Amino acid sequence: MYQHTLFGAYINAIILLLLQRVLLLVASDVDALCACKILQALFQCDHVQYTLVPVAGWQELETAFLEHKDQFKYFVFINCGANVDLLEILQPEEDTFFFICDSHRPINVVNVYNDTQIKLLVKQDDDLDVPAYDDIFRDEEDEEEDSEDESDGSEPSEKRRRFEEVCCTGRKVTLQMWLFLHFRREILFDYEQYEYHGTSSAMVMFDLAWIMSKDLNDMLWWAIVGLTDQWVQDKITQMKYVTDIGILQRHVSRHNHRNEDEENSLSIDCMRIAFEYDLRLALYQHWSLYESLCNTSYTSASLKLWSVQGQKRLQEFLADMGLPLKQVKQKFNSMDVSLKENLREMIEESANKFGMKDLRVQTFSIHFGFKNKFSASDIVYATTSLMENIEKEDSETTNFIKALDSLSRGNLDKLHQGLDLAKKQLRAIQQTVASCICTNLVISQGPFLYCSLMEGTPDVKLFSKPVSLCLLSKYLLKSFVCSTKNKRCKLLPLVMAAPMDVEQGTVIMVGIPPEVESSDKKNFFGRAFEKAAESTNSRTLHNHFEMSIIELKTEDRSKFLDALISLLS
Repeated sequence: MYQHTLFGAYINAIILLLLQRVLLLVASDVDALCACKILQALFQCDHVQYTLVPVAGWQELETAFLEHKDQFKYFVFINCGANVDLLEILQPEEDTFFFICDSHRPINVVNVYNDTQIKLLVKQDDDLDVPAYDDIFRDEEDEEEDSEDESDGSEPSEKRRRFEEVCCTGRKVTLQMWLFLHFRREILFDYEQYEYHGTSSAMVMFDLAWIMSKDLNDMLWWAIVGLTDQWVQDKITQMKYVTDIGILQRHVSRHNHRNEDEENSLSIDCMRIAFEYDLRLALYQHWSLYESLCNTSYTSASLKLWSVQGQKRLQEFLADMGLPLKQVKQKFNSMDVSLKENLREMIEESANKFGMKDLRVQTFSIHFGFKNKFSASDIVYATTSLMENIEKEDSETTNFIKALDSLSRGNLDKLHQGLDLAKKQLRAIQQTVASCICTNLVISQGPFLYCSLMEGTPDVKLFSKPVSLCLLSKYLLKSFVCSTKNKRCKLLPLVMAAPMDVEQGTVIMVGIPPEVESSDKKNFFGRAFEKAAESTNSRTLHNHFEMSIIELKTEDRSKFLDALISLLS
């Protein structure tokens, strides 16, 4: 049986008691940053020494491990490492231990069943749907002809390697072994076919802090932001989001409960988290309502704002609410108080008339004293924009540290800088979406839709970044589905490409699942990209932790796409 480990016993017994130095390898996404902040706070509580290394892909992860393996025996991977056979890739010494907190699914079966060097940090109620041990691994003693000259392997990776080597070395293969290998391949194909996401790593780390009775309001807020990042990036289903919101709401009530007498005596520096039903409008409290409506994917796609008719519908929408243009085009904070008091109810009522029935969303907001208020999605957009900032020629590590710092309430200046960047990036995304729709750049390739950004496209440098390209792809697909009259095209997934490095002649490509109500957010493009590259000998680099993102030589793109069409047809 594999075990779901919630870090408590291990971190106390192994790290805190021995006070070993720990190496943190953290992926470049907001959920990973939030999980990292929680773990840093826990380490500081017990004076645990650690070194933090940001890793943007598999190459950086391997390089970081090779550079530090002599100084460290304990490694913590956040949002990386779960979906590959780590022992095979890194070849660590036997006294090296890996703690993996990763929301990527499916988890590699060797990592699941290895209980000596690898400790998985997952929630107890996460259904990993892992194949049974006996269906994918066999002990040496099960085969008599192998037992005389081979010693028993104690690790799943050893067992797996040996049984695959049997077929490659020309040794006698029994019918029983052939059947086992045949069914094993089928079982693993079904298990590894789709890529999806489990519980937010920040939520898992918060659970750890709660179990250890060391949870703080700051940690709770980071868990909320980590979950919101999954929702903003469309990585989890609406049902999963609502379920996890309910779990966090109970913690919010516990940490932020105040008596009426205490309400008026709060410190100006206090921090308070509140659950609320808010509008699904990006950054509207730090922008103008008009800009937010125009640059939010949901409203822009629903109203078809890239068209003249869509602009007319926006004017009608504002008129239906009774909001003057002068008011909606100025900063939200400067709007008349009388209008802001019932603004949410007014917008929701009019939105229903215009077919936008999901404009209200469950979320959380945070108050720093009496002046600063932010919603969880505000933080996600700001932190993402800092991490993928292209305005300054800073290194990825520098941007990572700035994004990490912006999550601390003592760095509000960096957070506001991130909000300004986020507005520019959202504008760039919506302008690119409008351009792609109006110039018919989205074409049907049979089993999927395809769109390619050309060199020279405005803001194309931004879309060489993986998170920004994924956001653009999802916004574009949503808008295309709203604009097309072709019912078949509405059900297709999207493959999108953008220039990566002009000098090296590479493009970055991402595949996203169809935009349908019943979508389970499972993505099959990771395996499909691998197969297409393999069958055509295309020069690809599968360096990203998201398997559905690859880098590809520009001259190999045509044959790669042909193979992908053939594979998925």
